[in-house]
Amino acid sequence: MVKNSVTTDKGINDLFLKVVELVMQARKRVATSVNLAEVYTKFHIGQYIVEYEQKGAIRAEYGKAVLKELSKRLTEKLGNGWSYPYLRQIRI
Repeated sequence: MVKNSVTTDKGINDLFLKVVELVMQARKRVATSVNLAEVYTKFHIGQYIVEYEQKGAIRAEYGKAVLKELSKRLTEKLGNGWSYPYLRQIRI
C-alpha cells in the first residue's frame, strides 16, 4: 500500500505557507496601488475644478453652480459617488 505523502508531508505545508504569503503580499501591494491612484485622481479632479472656476484669476467668482452641474453629469455618466459635497471636499 502507498502512503499518502501529499497530505502528511511537511513539504506541502511549507508550500502552502509560501503561496499564502505571496498572495497576501500581492494583495497588500494592490491595495496600496489602488489607494495611491485614488489620491492622485482626487487631487487632479480638485485641481481641474479650481482651474475651471478661476479661469486664470486669483480667486473664483462666487455663486456659480459649477460643482452641482458637474456632480449631476458625473453621476449620470459614472454612477453614484459624485455628489456635490464630495466634489466640494476634494476641491483644492
